[in-house]
Amino acid sequence: MEIDVIFKIAAVGIIVTIICQILKKSDREDIATIVSLAGLVIVLTVVLDMVVDLFDSVRGLFNLF
Repeated sequence: MEIDVIFKIAAVGIIVTIICQILKKSDREDIATIVSLAGLVIVLTVVLDMVVDLFDSVRGLFNLF
């Protein structure tokens, strides 16, 4: 696994956490929830892309399909 992917996921997590804390302090908890869900979707798309690559590698390794 490439280390830059881990750094990207960590950076998204840190940025989302900071934004959520700022929004919660200013009584905007509804927007903070939306920001946290957006961060989750961003990280899931990165991880989903990695899972697709994994399945392609396994399929190629065992000559499936």
